[in-house]
Amino acid sequence: MIRPQLPLNALRAFEAAARHLNFTRAALELCVSQAALSHQIRSLEERLQVTLFHRLPRGVALTDEGAALHPVLTEAFDRIAIALDRFAAGRFREVLTVGVVGTFATGWLLPRLGDFEAAHPDIELRLQTHNNRIDLAGEGLDLAIRFGEGDWQGQDCTPIVDAPFAPVCAPSLARRLRQPHDLAAVPLLRSYRNDEWPRWLQAAGVVGVEPRGPVFDSSLALASAAAAGAGVALLPLRMFEQDLADGRLLQPFAQTLVLGRYWLTRLRSRAEREPLRRFRLWLQAQGQA
Repeated sequence: MIRPQLPLNALRAFEAAARHLNFTRAALELCVSQAALSHQIRSLEERLQVTLFHRLPRGVALTDEGAALHPVLTEAFDRIAIALDRFAAGRFREVLTVGVVGTFATGWLLPRLGDFEAAHPDIELRLQTHNNRIDLAGEGLDLAIRFGEGDWQGQDCTPIVDAPFAPVCAPSLARRLRQPHDLAAVPLLRSYRNDEWPRWLQAAGVVGVEPRGPVFDSSLALASAAAAGAGVALLPLRMFEQDLADGRLLQPFAQTLVLGRYWLTRLRSRAEREPLRRFRLWLQAQGQA
């Protein structure tokens, strides 16, 4: 199909002027004179046969037509910039946008990213952290790493790593905990999944202990509160190995509980492109190692 030639310079002039609502600042940004920028916008208005700006004594204001055109152009120019960035260093880079539960990102993935980048220099990862509640399609994600049972509807789920949970706390508090029943005397920090502490207490043979303490929406916040001595947190040990090794957190009891695992998920309605496949295989290999 033959398309009419787009007046790119005029469109760029309009986008800058609409963003600044000032012809002088827009002209400075584009390194042209104000007269040249004004001419470009006039030409665009004549071509479209609409008025895009109200010319005011001080500055300009968008007309309804200008207000409708501006976000479309902003998105288009942003997408062009992103596409051109993928040709950095003289080669094309595939972009993968991955939503990652914050605990997994900090405690497991980030220390290993250098290995992935070295093995796959043509893939650019863009990570967005979340608290395990995520909408793959709505957030424009290629993949998501989340914690659970792997039963999310409409998604292909690949297990990455198991993550047994156990109580952890600051050293000062750990000295007061000699047996699991001692947990009755300290605050039990909780997540939004309210069945975790009852299940661990049952597995440890503890009865009569009611979990009481503040509720957090992320394990990272739970860990920080526990390290500060606010109480005992039930956390996935593999995600906090460094804190345990450094003595910032201690595990007072050996009893662990499997509440789920970390999974790589993608929508079944979308084909698994080659970069997605390579990232999945790398994650699986790292998890098995």
